[in-house]
Amino acid sequence: MDGRGEGAEEPPQDSPQEQEDEDDDEEEEEDEEGGVRITAQLLKASSGEFALESILLLRLRGRGIAHLGCLGDCTNLEWLDLSGNAITRLGPLAALKALAVLNLAQNRVARLEPLASCHNLQSLNLAGNRLGSLARLRCLSGLRRLESLRLRDPRTGIANPLCASTPTYRATLAAMFPGLKSIDGERVSGRGSELYQLCRDLDSSLGRGSTAGASTAAEAPQRAAQPWVEAGFWEARTPRRSSIVEEAYRQFGEALRECRELGRRADDSIAQAQRALGSRHDPSSFVF
Repeated sequence: MDGRGEGAEEPPQDSPQEQEDEDDDEEEEEDEEGGVRITAQLLKASSGEFALESILLLRLRGRGIAHLGCLGDCTNLEWLDLSGNAITRLGPLAALKALAVLNLAQNRVARLEPLASCHNLQSLNLAGNRLGSLARLRCLSGLRRLESLRLRDPRTGIANPLCASTPTYRATLAAMFPGLKSIDGERVSGRGSELYQLCRDLDSSLGRGSTAGASTAAEAPQRAAQPWVEAGFWEARTPRRSSIVEEAYRQFGEALRECRELGRRADDSIAQAQRALGSRHDPSSFVF
């Protein structure tokens, strides 16, 4: 008889997300074994402020930081650059309610849950970290002021693993965060986005035309070059004045003439006064 029993259940297996969380926890523990810890002395020396609450801007790029320490005590911090470090855990950042700009590029971040409390965040740079899936960013969906998000830097080539595994991640981010105006430094909405899209469409059409045009150039009939603008576009035009401008010029001219008349009368009055004073004898000139 089998001692295991027919009704024995197999132990539950972890979901892919839970397994990914466990792997990230193990990596974070290994990464935090060394590295620099942020202290009050480090913050004061870097900012020149005596009180942590007075720090508004902080740049700690490339300091070998692995532990954020007491960074959460800078409750009025608005601009923070932590790029080029060895940071894995973002817990203290949850206390930075006034934070508007955060640069975490080139770190070891795989989880973003603490940033969900930074409701004033407008610009976030996460290029060059360990974000493996778009699910890691869903916790940020409550950041209504977020306008700029960077997961990849085209200039330096640094990115996150999800950028390679999910080629269409930019479109998904645009749907996930409707308020975004810039993704990876490229405008997706707002001023300049239409021009940017027009340039991209033009480049793509020129690229297709350069390959297909070689075979059809001989077959297409030659057409005369057409001007870009209408005839006479570059000729100087006489300025036109509206009735309002004409009336303003007229009133200004009348006011100027009145000022000149008042000035002339003032000069005459001063001259008469000087002559009257000059004809009187000075009492101090008499000797008694």
